[in-house]
Amino acid sequence: MAPGRGLRRIAERLFTGLKHDRLLLEYDDYRSGDFPPLRFVPRHVTVVLGLVTTKRPDLESEDELRRRIDAAAKYVPLERLALSTQCGFASTFEGNEITPDAQRAKLELIVRTAQKVWGHT
Repeated sequence: MAPGRGLRRIAERLFTGLKHDRLLLEYDDYRSGDFPPLRFVPRHVTVVLGLVTTKRPDLESEDELRRRIDAAAKYVPLERLALSTQCGFASTFEGNEITPDAQRAKLELIVRTAQKVWGHT
Protein backbone atom coordinates (compact mmCIF):
# COMPACT_ATOMS: atom_id res chain seq x y z
CA MET A 1 0.00 0.00 0.00
CA ALA A 2 1.17 3.51 -0.71
CA PRO A 3 2.03 5.61 2.34
CA GLY A 4 -1.02 7.25 3.88
CA ARG A 5 -3.57 5.13 2.01
CA GLY A 6 -4.07 2.69 4.86
CA LEU A 7 -7.28 0.72 4.55
CA ARG A 8 -9.01 2.80 1.87
CA ARG A 9 -8.78 0.29 -0.97
CA ILE A 10 -9.99 -2.72 1.00
CA ALA A 11 -12.11 -1.29 3.84
CA GLU A 12 -15.58 -1.95 2.50
CA ARG A 13 -14.88 -5.53 1.48
CA LEU A 14 -12.88 -6.24 4.64
CA PHE A 15 -15.11 -4.66 7.26
CA THR A 16 -18.57 -5.53 5.96
CA GLY A 17 -17.85 -9.27 6.04
CA LEU A 18 -16.53 -9.39 9.59
CA LYS A 19 -17.97 -11.67 12.22
CA HIS A 20 -15.90 -10.21 15.07
CA ASP A 21 -16.92 -7.94 17.92
CA ARG A 22 -13.69 -5.93 18.15
CA LEU A 23 -11.06 -4.63 15.76
CA LEU A 24 -7.58 -3.63 16.90
CA LEU A 25 -6.30 -1.22 14.26
CA GLU A 26 -2.87 0.37 14.11
CA TYR A 27 -2.94 4.12 13.46
CA ASP A 28 0.40 5.18 14.91
CA ASP A 29 2.09 6.48 11.75
CA TYR A 30 1.42 8.09 8.37
CA ARG A 31 1.27 4.70 6.60
CA SER A 32 -1.87 3.84 8.54
CA GLY A 33 -3.93 6.36 6.64
CA ASP A 34 -6.95 8.23 7.92
CA PHE A 35 -10.29 7.31 9.44
CA PRO A 36 -12.92 7.49 6.63
CA PRO A 37 -12.60 3.73 5.95
CA LEU A 38 -14.06 3.16 9.43
CA ARG A 39 -17.47 4.09 8.03
CA PHE A 40 -17.71 0.50 6.79
CA VAL A 41 -17.28 -1.05 10.26
CA PRO A 42 -20.50 -2.86 11.24
CA ARG A 43 -22.59 -1.31 14.01
CA HIS A 44 -21.92 -4.10 16.51
CA VAL A 45 -18.10 -3.82 16.30
CA THR A 46 -15.86 -1.91 18.72
CA VAL A 47 -12.79 -0.29 17.17
CA VAL A 48 -9.64 -0.12 19.27
CA LEU A 49 -7.47 2.67 17.90
CA GLY A 50 -3.78 1.86 18.20
CA LEU A 51 -2.69 5.50 18.26
CA VAL A 52 0.28 5.17 20.61
CA THR A 53 3.43 3.78 19.04
CA THR A 54 5.54 1.13 20.72
CA LYS A 55 8.33 1.57 18.17
CA ARG A 56 9.83 4.75 19.63
CA PRO A 57 10.12 6.09 23.18
CA ASP A 58 8.90 9.63 22.44
CA LEU A 59 5.58 10.32 24.13
CA GLU A 60 2.57 11.31 22.08
CA SER A 61 0.62 14.44 22.93
CA GLU A 62 -2.59 13.87 24.85
CA ASP A 63 -4.21 16.67 22.86
CA GLU A 64 -3.22 15.02 19.58
CA LEU A 65 -4.62 11.67 20.76
CA ARG A 66 -7.89 13.36 21.69
CA ARG A 67 -8.06 15.10 18.29
CA ARG A 68 -7.50 11.79 16.51
CA ILE A 69 -10.14 10.04 18.63
CA ASP A 70 -12.57 12.84 17.75
CA ALA A 71 -11.68 12.41 14.06
CA ALA A 72 -12.38 8.67 14.25
CA ALA A 73 -15.67 9.38 16.06
CA LYS A 74 -16.97 11.00 12.88
CA TYR A 75 -17.16 7.47 11.44
CA VAL A 76 -17.65 5.24 14.48
CA PRO A 77 -19.57 6.50 17.53
CA LEU A 78 -17.37 7.35 20.52
CA GLU A 79 -19.02 4.65 22.65
CA ARG A 80 -17.70 2.04 20.18
CA LEU A 81 -14.13 3.35 20.20
CA ALA A 82 -11.25 2.50 22.51
CA LEU A 83 -7.60 3.56 22.77
CA SER A 84 -4.50 1.39 22.84
CA THR A 85 -0.91 1.06 21.75
CA GLN A 86 -0.40 0.07 18.13
CA CYS A 87 1.06 -3.29 19.12
CA GLY A 88 3.03 -4.90 21.93
CA PHE A 89 6.25 -3.35 23.13
CA ALA A 90 8.34 -6.01 21.38
CA SER A 91 6.82 -6.04 17.92
CA THR A 92 9.97 -7.42 16.32
CA PHE A 93 12.07 -10.44 17.23
CA GLU A 94 14.83 -8.15 18.47
CA GLY A 95 12.38 -5.93 20.33
CA ASN A 96 12.15 -2.16 20.24
CA GLU A 97 14.58 0.20 21.93
CA ILE A 98 12.13 1.49 24.50
CA THR A 99 12.80 1.48 28.22
CA PRO A 100 10.39 0.19 30.86
CA ASP A 101 9.95 3.81 32.04
CA ALA A 102 8.96 4.91 28.53
CA GLN A 103 6.56 1.97 28.27
CA ARG A 104 4.97 2.91 31.59
CA ALA A 105 4.65 6.55 30.49
CA LYS A 106 2.85 5.47 27.30
CA LEU A 107 0.44 3.23 29.21
CA GLU A 108 -0.24 6.00 31.72
CA LEU A 109 -0.92 8.39 28.83
CA ILE A 110 -3.48 5.95 27.44
CA VAL A 111 -5.23 5.68 30.82
CA ARG A 112 -5.26 9.47 31.33
CA THR A 113 -6.55 10.12 27.84
CA ALA A 114 -9.22 7.42 28.06
CA GLN A 115 -10.44 8.76 31.38
CA LYS A 116 -10.84 12.23 29.89
CA VAL A 117 -12.49 11.03 26.66
CA TRP A 118 -14.83 8.38 28.06
CA GLY A 119 -15.12 9.59 31.64
CA HIS A 120 -14.18 6.31 33.31
CA THR A 121 -11.95 6.15 36.38
